Amino acid sequence: MKIAMLLSGGVDSSVALRLLKEQGGHEITAFYLKIWLEDELAFLGECPWEEDMQYVRAVCEELDIPLQVVPLQKEYMERVVSYVLAELKQGRTPSPDILCNERIKFGAFFDAIDESYDKVATGHYAQVRENEEGLFELLRAPDPVKDQTYFLSSLSQAQLSRALFPIGSLLKSRVRELAEEYDLPNKIRKDSQGICFLGKISYPDFVRFHLGEKKGKIVEIETDEKKGEHKGVWFHTIGQRSGLGLSGGPWYVVKKDLATNIVYISHKNGLEDQLRNEVTVNTVHWTSGKLPEKTDLKVKLRHGPQMVDARIMDLGDNRIFIKLAEKDKGIAPGQSCIFYDDLICLGRGVIEK
Repeated sequence: MKIAMLLSGGVDSSVALRLLKEQGGHEITAFYLKIWLEDELAFLGECPWEEDMQYVRAVCEELDIPLQVVPLQKEYMERVVSYVLAELKQGRTPSPDILCNERIKFGAFFDAIDESYDKVATGHYAQVRENEEGLFELLRAPDPVKDQTYFLSSLSQAQLSRALFPIGSLLKSRVRELAEEYDLPNKIRKDSQGICFLGKISYPDFVRFHLGEKKGKIVEIETDEKKGEHKGVWFHTIGQRSGLGLSGGPWYVVKKDLATNIVYISHKNGLEDQLRNEVTVNTVHWTSGKLPEKTDLKVKLRHGPQMVDARIMDLGDNRIFIKLAEKDKGIAPGQSCIFYDDLICLGRGVIEK
């Protein structure tokens, strides 16, 4: 196959490239997507794209793989960052990395390369298979902690048909072992954390740069008593525990009121009354293109290994009502709810309430 391999400079994509090279017979070109916003935000902190490039070049030179750098900052600002900022300003909590995969890595990048590439390969922990009906299914990786189907849940059939995840069937521990066995230049490099386009810049600093600060009260929801002050509702999300700067905790954010600029909190001891087991999502995307026949599914309300049993009901107008088998303290409007049928990731919806 003719394969476009997206390299980040990290261990996962480097091992994925090495595995493709070992298979033999492929025509592989490596691509590095330059989406860092270092030019605009350099004063906020260190952007590691130059360090990334050093590792990317070293890996490609060692494997004799051609490398191209594709600048997509403009597309990233237009397709991801603008949406994120608009959502934050409305008091919602968006999922930037889901948009990055849908609109950039498997979107703008698809547009930037010619159609002669059979597959676009990445270092994601996920799997793709074609079922008996000719539909492409997104499957969870065997490593429940590293599984990244959450972030790939909005990919379309056209995108999945060209997606290739060479390490998707491996545990993270095995990928680390392979990096050592291959003696890759970045074999001991730590995994990156945080939002994909910010690098080492803190998310609050990024938000502050674009949206500024707007001081308001932090209020205990049960007593209506002021417990402190915040610098903007957009710095906080439902379920948040750390970063409130309050004594006598633990405290949790349970509600945000944009009109009054109040962040409501509840103490752990009284949190039970604030837990919820009903969710409505909109902008629903089904990977297969249609509503599943099953109504008893599992859902993820955030990235991680935890999945919750749930029953869904179609409300029409691309909205789904979800009844959770257990209550949750962190159901945040704007974040994503991901649907699963055992190993199959069925799609996602954006949490409305």
